[in-house]
Amino acid sequence: MDKAALTVKAEKLQALIDDEDMLVLPNVWDVGSARVVADADYPVIATSSAGVAWSLGYPDGEVISRDDMLSVIRRIVDRVDLPVSADMEAGYGEEPEAVADTVIATLAAGAVGANIEDSSSQGSGPRLLDYDRSVARIRAGKEASEAAGVPFVINARTDVFRGGGNEDSLNEAIRRCNAYLEVGAGCVFVPFVRERETMERLVSGIDGPVNVLANPAAPSLDELREIGIARVSIGGLFSLMIYTQVREACAELYDTGTLGWGEGNILHPEMNMLTE
Repeated sequence: MDKAALTVKAEKLQALIDDEDMLVLPNVWDVGSARVVADADYPVIATSSAGVAWSLGYPDGEVISRDDMLSVIRRIVDRVDLPVSADMEAGYGEEPEAVADTVIATLAAGAVGANIEDSSSQGSGPRLLDYDRSVARIRAGKEASEAAGVPFVINARTDVFRGGGNEDSLNEAIRRCNAYLEVGAGCVFVPFVRERETMERLVSGIDGPVNVLANPAAPSLDELREIGIARVSIGGLFSLMIYTQVREACAELYDTGTLGWGEGNILHPEMNMLTE
């Protein structure tokens, strides 16, 4: 895809994030799910790193290689004519140079945006990277995309609230998000928050668009709009729903020999049309 086409898609993605109407992203994991979401008239395709990893037989948490992740992204980009925002986890390396390389590789795959988180799963488990390095990582990613001549949209994610949070967590999330925006992030993503008051304070304290993770236990989409959330992702929920339905269908098939789970599904010819 040429630079002009990528620029148009990147600008569209940023405009949708900045729009007064909240951008809702049903995250996908393969071409089929992307085509279904596109057919439902969503304006952007966003991937779920967890969904992609699970579909290829890996646990979430940057266990899947960057090449394998980008292979899926590339296939999705090739089959949908919409801006694609890729969940690139922690950028596949803790140093700023690694994030810069990942942004360029993601852009080369045809995506015009990426989630980059400030925690690392390398070593003994998820841990928050220090503030200065985290800011430098987002700066490096943005500078790399600017050098490539495309206004690539970095959705800078902070994992400050992973495992819970308090007043200090809130203040640190706001500090990090504002710093990420200052060095070029187009949006900031604060997952693991479910309380309306915390979301309201994030929106009030952050000088730019805020992305949160939808959850049945979190405020509804209408409430998120009232709060002023700019972008909402569902993360791996669609993938988990599909795997749950498969497990339940297996139980029904085994226990009763019935196929009630097959009623109301997308029909074979329609799925063929969606993937033509």
